[in-house]
Amino acid sequence: MGKRTQEELQFKKIEDKVKRAIFDYGLIETGDRILIGLSGGKDSLALVDLLGRRSKIFNPRFEVVVAHIVMQNIPYHSDIAWLQSRAEQYRLPFVVHETAFDASTDTRKSPCFLCSWTRRKALFDLAKQHQCNKIALGHHQDDIIETLLMNMIHQGAIGTMPPLLKMDKFDMTIIRPLCLLEEKELIWMAEWLAYKKQIKNCPYESGSSRSDIKRIVKELEGINPEARYSLWSSMTNIQPDYLPRKKEKENNT
Repeated sequence: MGKRTQEELQFKKIEDKVKRAIFDYGLIETGDRILIGLSGGKDSLALVDLLGRRSKIFNPRFEVVVAHIVMQNIPYHSDIAWLQSRAEQYRLPFVVHETAFDASTDTRKSPCFLCSWTRRKALFDLAKQHQCNKIALGHHQDDIIETLLMNMIHQGAIGTMPPLLKMDKFDMTIIRPLCLLEEKELIWMAEWLAYKKQIKNCPYESGSSRSDIKRIVKELEGINPEARYSLWSSMTNIQPDYLPRKKEKENNT
């Protein structure tokens, strides 16, 4: 066996992180049938490659279905034939589903929220149709850390997008196999594998506080290069004795 190239060694590190996430958080079990939501962005494309390859390994034994949602009222163009080829290289079924949303139906919600909810609902429906018990999403470690900080700043709550989320209401489990990967690793992977960028021109897309949070994380890493790992570890290292706790109200009746 020949010596591996630097790129092959880097890709092996990425695959090892996905393997660790699968086993550390119990994301995939033998017999699972998993639907991947393939938007066409680098994260979901990487998810197809990484789970596609992983599905050919004996332990755990699982199946994958790839779904691409087309939002009819958003002007963007996906090269569906190319996206399909990404799934078929691993012999994965590929499904295209078209849907739409009407922003005027609920003016209390932003168009971005309605679009996201419509896509998510379509994924749940497709998962059921194709006998999948789990849906895999392409959120990476940066997404999860940024969401943690956004919830603390805007919602006054400590919570984020967990690697595994059982949704009893829908009888479905959400998994995030890229949860230990840094975004820069996925950017590298997209360049190495020459992912084809899809064209999107969303009229509702606008700046959000997430870009500000990205900047804050960078500043924290300037203070402590290990800041992201400390933030990640803090979510499983809760010390309740050293947090504020309101006194229980006495029952005067």
